[in-house]
Amino acid sequence: MTFDDVCVLALAWPGVERSTSYGTLALKVKGKLLTRLREDGETLVVLGVGLDEREMLIEAEPEVFHFTPHYQDWPIVLMRLPKADPRAVEALLLRRWRAVAPKRLVKELDAAQGRSAG
Repeated sequence: MTFDDVCVLALAWPGVERSTSYGTLALKVKGKLLTRLREDGETLVVLGVGLDEREMLIEAEPEVFHFTPHYQDWPIVLMRLPKADPRAVEALLLRRWRAVAPKRLVKELDAAQGRSAG
């Protein structure tokens, strides 16, 4: 995957827009950070991943998931996009989107997908 692939996925969700964060390409939902690309151009910063879940992801797929000392105490995992499964990228980002998007946008997406909100 590439960041362009990530954009194709996420820009289909209501309220997602291209932006920047810390001088790198990013995606935001109504001004709230959804994800950003690290300076290497291949690593995605995935927010909203608890420390226990991060440990499990790294143990299961160390070639994809990792973190640096900078992110040690934060609910963040780093994802190597060229090795990432698009379904995993979508699942993690959609979960983050649901956490930061306004409720009306979540309802909008659920309605478009034929799901009930909640």
